[in-house]
Amino acid sequence: MRSRNPVFSRRGFSRDNGYAGFNTAPQAGGPAVGTQGNPYAAGNPYAQNPYAQQDLQQGAPPQAPATTGRMTMDDVVQRTGTTLGTLIVTAALAWVLLPVDDANIGRSYGIGIGAALIAMVLGFVQSFKRKPVPALILSYAALEGVFLGVVSSVVDNRIASGAAMQAVIGTMAVFAGVLIAYRAGWIRVNRRFYGFVMAAALGFVLLMAVNLLFAVFGGGDGLGFRSGPLGIFFGVIGIILGACFLALDFKQVEDGIAYGAPKEEAWLAAFGLTLTLVWIYMEFLRIIAILNSND
Repeated sequence: MRSRNPVFSRRGFSRDNGYAGFNTAPQAGGPAVGTQGNPYAAGNPYAQNPYAQQDLQQGAPPQAPATTGRMTMDDVVQRTGTTLGTLIVTAALAWVLLPVDDANIGRSYGIGIGAALIAMVLGFVQSFKRKPVPALILSYAALEGVFLGVVSSVVDNRIASGAAMQAVIGTMAVFAGVLIAYRAGWIRVNRRFYGFVMAAALGFVLLMAVNLLFAVFGGGDGLGFRSGPLGIFFGVIGIILGACFLALDFKQVEDGIAYGAPKEEAWLAAFGLTLTLVWIYMEFLRIIAILNSND
């Protein structure tokens, strides 16, 4: 079950699609924060907004980003809806067209794994491109949907009836909870938060990779990190990490709009949100499967 977001290290917007930095979003009624210790910020009104560099090069005074051709919240919602809609449609088709009964489960699961591998490649290709490519993002969503449809069908029909809907509800609850907490200011996304989350995610991924290697070469459940009580524990950790990355996604969108990011980068926001939601959904599905397999 793939829960590795290849764009986790590329959060935020900047002119070259690198990370623009936390704690630098313009604040209403005051100067931008995060300038302490930044030698390039002192006396430079453009240092806080990567998209203002064009004005600097043209010798124009600093101005608020123009709305024409700039990313808006509506753009992000529409692109995210399109990406998630593509994933949901292909997941539903895979559920219906790729049965997981005893006679067909091998073929169906093979197709699902193949789709997941191709989706992973497309995801990495997009994550290393300087600009979002909608065709790549939608292709990723379609193929990931095939994988999710097959895996969800396996768990729902052979392990725990209703597991897929429970995982969907859990994912929606996490999304809504993090969004409310972020908007209320209960979650402060700054450099310290970013560093902590990235370090925790790196440790989590490395630990799961070691567990996978032991499972492949040693057989069984490897070190047992993804089954039994430990599997439930690490599944909860995975959901918490996914929630943290949702907060980073929201910060990415907020900064992109504040900085006047190009409209096309709404696809990048949609891509990141989709990857994070897939991560959370898969962790929920795994926990539900473990709980029911222990009954």
